[in-house]
Amino acid sequence: MDKNTITGLVLIGILLVGFSFLSRPSEEQIAAQKRYYDSIAVVQQQEEALKAKTEAALANSQKEVASAADSSALFFNALHGTDSKISIQNNVAEITFATKGGRVYSAMLKDYMAQDKKTPIMLFDGDDASMNFNFYNKAGAIQTKDYFFEAVNKTDSSVTMRLAADSASYIDFIYSYLMNFEIKATGMENKLASTKYVDIDWSQRARQLEKGFTYENRLSELTYKVTGDNVDNLSAAKDDSQDLPGRIDWVAFKNQFFSSVFIAEQDFDKVSVKSKMEQQGSGYIKDYSAEMNTFFDPTGKEPTEMYFYFGPNHFKTLKALDKGRDEKWELHRLVYLGWPLIRWINQFITINVFDWLSGWGLS
Repeated sequence: MDKNTITGLVLIGILLVGFSFLSRPSEEQIAAQKRYYDSIAVVQQQEEALKAKTEAALANSQKEVASAADSSALFFNALHGTDSKISIQNNVAEITFATKGGRVYSAMLKDYMAQDKKTPIMLFDGDDASMNFNFYNKAGAIQTKDYFFEAVNKTDSSVTMRLAADSASYIDFIYSYLMNFEIKATGMENKLASTKYVDIDWSQRARQLEKGFTYENRLSELTYKVTGDNVDNLSAAKDDSQDLPGRIDWVAFKNQFFSSVFIAEQDFDKVSVKSKMEQQGSGYIKDYSAEMNTFFDPTGKEPTEMYFYFGPNHFKTLKALDKGRDEKWELHRLVYLGWPLIRWINQFITINVFDWLSGWGLS
């Protein structure tokens, strides 16, 4: 490094030191600046304290209003409780119910093993599924998902989930034989609106139970049966939704080789269904939801009769559920067998001949 460069660097250093010294604020300026920032901090603290105080006052006010309203609500005592689980079962399935909402919580199929070949198939469990019923009175909608039910009349194969207003007034959800589902009101004729229907919200995430199946197939799709007409479905390959005109016998959430089916003896009306693709690798295939209403008698003279089916998409099993019924459910249509002619061949030749050969040990 030559003499001129060194001299230049020294001069630059002197200039920087001098500039820093000359531009340094005075003691008075430093004190004024400190007072300024201190005042800003005080104002901010005051604003935050005022905001917290306002929010607390608002929350307390809302709590007091809600408490006053809830204390006179129809099912006030049922707003508090413990979410317990109650199970019923037979030799093929175990169904568990939650006292919060009185809903079906999980469905396990004993005869079918998961991919580890040891654990029974869990069709859905916990937050995989939800079901809410909306009843009405002068105050508005009573959503069952917000209330705690009491399990009464429990046996190995049946249970009644009771939403009680008092000892003489209640709504029963009666589950029996792992399929029958009945809603019956007692002492509610002057406490509920005379509207003869109940709104239902039902949703379920379809787990990927078996690997190796793509999303673009009929193994996983939302299917429904139009009353007195055909079976139809939403798209199996993309997000889809429909508002269905007319009345519907049943709605099914198909999950590969199994289905969760909700059936109404008095039919579903004002049905809106939706199917959404789940992200691959999430462990789920579809996210299903259905909104509908069905008959409900608040006087309790006539129960609401419905049914669940949680099980395999096995043609003859589903076909047998129509036996003895004047109005056929045709749940066997959940099994896709092709277009009409091909379906007829598969149904009456392939399936029956295969079963006949199996009976003789020839297949």
